[in-house]
Amino acid sequence: MHKSIFYLIQFLLLVSIFQQGFSYLLTVDAHAEECFFDKVEVGSKMGLMYEISEGGFLDIDVKIIDPDGELIYEGLRESSGKYTFAATKKGAYTYCFSNQMSTMTPKVVLFSMEVTEPEKVELEKDNPTGEDGEHKKLETMLRNLGSALTSVKHEQEYMNVRDKNHRAINESTNKRVVMWSFFESFVLLSMTIGQVYYLKRYFEVRRVV
Repeated sequence: MHKSIFYLIQFLLLVSIFQQGFSYLLTVDAHAEECFFDKVEVGSKMGLMYEISEGGFLDIDVKIIDPDGELIYEGLRESSGKYTFAATKKGAYTYCFSNQMSTMTPKVVLFSMEVTEPEKVELEKDNPTGEDGEHKKLETMLRNLGSALTSVKHEQEYMNVRDKNHRAINESTNKRVVMWSFFESFVLLSMTIGQVYYLKRYFEVRRVV
C-alpha cells in the first residue's frame, strides 16, 4: 500500500514536469510584434524552439530579452531555430517575434518554450541510505525522464511543421514543373504546326511559279 501511494506521487510529479513545456501556434500580422514572458528563478534552464509554417518567405525576426532589458539572443529573417540558455537573473524573460519587415503578409509561427526549474539541493549530514535513498534516486530518474520526454514531444511538433513546410514546397514545385511542361509542349506544338504550314506554303508558291 505504501509503495502504491509512493508511485502515485511520483506519477503526479512526472505529470507536473510535463506541464513545464508549452507549444503555441501564433499569427503575427504585418508590421506587428508579439511578445511572451516567462518568470523564472536563477539557474533555471530555458529553451525556445520555433518554426514558421505559413506566410511570405517563411521568415521572421526573433529576440530574447532578460529581466533587465538586455538582449540575450537575436535572429533576423529566420525560418526556424532552437536556442537554450540558463537564467542568470531572477525575473521575467521576454520572447518576441517581429514581422515588421513584411508589408502585407502575416506569418504563422509554431513555437514552444521549455522551463526546467533548478534542483533544490538539501544539505544533509549523511548520504541518504535505505528506502529514502532509493526514493531520491527514483525521483531524480523520473525528473530526467520527464524532461527528456518533453523535449521529444516538442521535437516531434517541430518536425511535423517542417514536414508540412517541405511538403508544401514540394507540391508547389511539382505544380510549377507540370505547368512549365504544358507550356513547353504548347510551344513545341505551335512551332511544329508553324513549320508545317510554312513549308506547305513554300512548296505551293514554287508550283505556281
